Amino acid sequence: MGGMVGAPLRHLTDRALRARHDTVFPWGTFTVNVVGCLALGLLTGAALAGAAGSDLRLLLGTGLCGALTTYSTFSYETLRLAETGARLQAAVNVGASVAAGLGAAFAGVTLADALWA
Repeated sequence: MGGMVGAPLRHLTDRALRARHDTVFPWGTFTVNVVGCLALGLLTGAALAGAAGSDLRLLLGTGLCGALTTYSTFSYETLRLAETGARLQAAVNVGASVAAGLGAAFAGVTLADALWA
């Protein structure tokens, strides 16, 4: 059920951002991956605090975030940027995705700790 929400949300987010940004940078994939990292960090923190049971973790973590985020599309778009000569954008995509994803996951765990500790 979470995947039924996550997959269309990823698609709609990507379409909305492509319509607003006329650039080769994959803002849609970047955005959903960072949001997914934040959500998983929050869910992990909630689980560590005992505030999220296994059913909720499966629904939101595996279902929603699993369908929302996409490592394969991130890889494909990064390779396409490099192949078409946009090597700087490809490098920025990798660096920014890793940094923002880790930062968002850390922020989610920190927020959960503040909420449920």
